[in-house]
Amino acid sequence: MSTRYLIRLPEPEKARASGEHAVRAQGAAGIASELEDALRGDTLFARWRDQQPDPDEVDPSLGVTDPSAQVTGEDRDLGVDLVVNTSISSTVLKHRLRLLAGSAWELRDVRAG
Repeated sequence: MSTRYLIRLPEPEKARASGEHAVRAQGAAGIASELEDALRGDTLFARWRDQQPDPDEVDPSLGVTDPSAQVTGEDRDLGVDLVVNTSISSTVLKHRLRLLAGSAWELRDVRAG
């Protein structure tokens, strides 16, 4: 079952400066693409896991992927609005968002289906 999340990055430059795994794209479409890649594949998770003190102790459920995840983005009022459709749990989605944007994002709405 898919869930739709509405995410806002009010200051994308703070997201881009949020750390080693931060988004690099300048516009909404690029940021959406980076998040979509992070949900569809395990590359971001694997890089993060490998940097942990004991990678074997990392909860493998944080590495779940959704090959059919879709993310769209729109530049709005100096920020970026993202619409995420995925079967990934909110816990995993939030983890990936923290890796990509630190605390520079807001969850605006969640809807099933």
